[in-house]
Amino acid sequence: MVFGHRFPAGQPPRAFRGHFWRCRSGRRRAVTVTGHHRTPAAPARQPLGVRSSSTMARRPHLPGGTPAAPRPVPEARPARRTARAGAVGLVAAALAATAFAAPARADAPTTAGTAPRHQEIQRAMDAVVAAGIPGVTGQARDRHTVWKGASGIGNRVTGAPRGTDDHFRIASITKTFVATVVLQLEAEGKLSLDDTVDTHLPGVVRGNGHDGRKITVRQLLNHTSGVYDYLEDPAYRAKFMLGEGFLKHRYDYRSPQVAVDVAMSHAPVFAPGAHYRYSNTNYVLAALILEKVTGNRYEDEVHRRIAAPLKLRSTTAPGDSVRMPRPSSRAYSTLTEDGSGRLHDVTLQNASQSWAEGDMISTADDLNRFFRALLRGKLLPPAQLAAMKTLSPQSDDGASGYGLGLTKETTSCGTEVWGHTGGWIGSLSASFSTADGSRQLTFNTNGDWSFAGFTALIDAGFCDPPKPGDPQPGSGEPGGRQPGAPAATTATTTPESWARTPAAAPAESLAATPAETPTAAPAPAAAPAEKRNAA
Repeated sequence: MVFGHRFPAGQPPRAFRGHFWRCRSGRRRAVTVTGHHRTPAAPARQPLGVRSSSTMARRPHLPGGTPAAPRPVPEARPARRTARAGAVGLVAAALAATAFAAPARADAPTTAGTAPRHQEIQRAMDAVVAAGIPGVTGQARDRHTVWKGASGIGNRVTGAPRGTDDHFRIASITKTFVATVVLQLEAEGKLSLDDTVDTHLPGVVRGNGHDGRKITVRQLLNHTSGVYDYLEDPAYRAKFMLGEGFLKHRYDYRSPQVAVDVAMSHAPVFAPGAHYRYSNTNYVLAALILEKVTGNRYEDEVHRRIAAPLKLRSTTAPGDSVRMPRPSSRAYSTLTEDGSGRLHDVTLQNASQSWAEGDMISTADDLNRFFRALLRGKLLPPAQLAAMKTLSPQSDDGASGYGLGLTKETTSCGTEVWGHTGGWIGSLSASFSTADGSRQLTFNTNGDWSFAGFTALIDAGFCDPPKPGDPQPGSGEPGGRQPGAPAATTATTTPESWARTPAAAPAESLAATPAETPTAAPAPAAAPAEKRNAA
């Protein structure tokens, strides 16, 4: 489930392609890079902050310079598939209160652990767990301190606590990385935001009323293109994101071509520029344009332009890998639309199923440093950063809105924060910063069926803690909502808010049964190569 901005119902995440090394036998094997030596590993992701060798397998190029899809590696045994942006059980709110009446805190904070603000963040994280999510990890950063904390468990089988340095799937937060590279290309004069999609991908956006000659790059980035979101396709969701479909196809390779084909099989949701509607297909197309303009894979451009300069060594491009880098916790989902049903361990899934729309893996520390650098003007010239923060009129409701791969939200105390949210099967994340880059907060949950407590957690990160004599929650006085308060404070006043209304949730303990432990991922199997261009 690749969520973005305000998490409209039925929206999923995106993926990244990893770096592979060829063995002498010619078979591609992923490697992990540690220190100065490479150690072969089961489908492992390569950190974007680490350069790959000249022996790295390269994707062939189609006529016109567009890179073709890499030859699929995993096919599927106990197949598993990536999530989409928003469905799978994320819509439910509170799980039965039987789970974690007293949330267990993981590792101790790094610095300033007793500061009032950090205490509020910790209480808010505990409230998220008390509402039924297995565990939460997060980091808060300002000019003087870096604090990290966690609550709940990271593994239902072993009972291990959630770690403060966990890697996790960032889902649609990937879109901010993609948009940053596109804006850098505009600053270099290599493309214009007012270019049409057909300028770079002639004939790709066609079918059932879609017309790439009428859609601009800007409209892709701010979700005003009207292009259908492939993750809303019922058949696609049933196959790749829900229940038995996910369990069967979780290890399958999926090319960007499939996403474009699914989108083009539907009519556009509105004429280009007429409205705002979040669509993951927009960023599949934006990344294809990025690749066409540069002649390089978008992962390589993200590495060269963002990850390497900022030393984001925990930010990875999964490629066809199904695994998570360490340290990380297990991820859980009910694999249902409404959050009901038993929990499944969904940690292992083929990252290719969400590509540039939301497949990156990172940590709270890396994301905080990324948004700090972005909003302080370290990655974009002033004109491009201003364009990124220009909200589309169709999405701007005064308190929140969507720019170019960047969303604005307003906390209960009136602080404006900029960043992005991301939802994936088994994972929900949010990463925000003040406009001047002076303060950041990133957090992730390892369950996808509840947003309860998210708003309070963001408030805790950016609002001053209550002082003695301040209005208390429920007092009916202005400012009576206290940062860190439990789920009742997460109610939304906007219908598209990503803090969803509570729905039915599994009335079971979060203690796992041995049968739930996932089997190992299948060995990669040959699969037919697929063209990147849409018909």
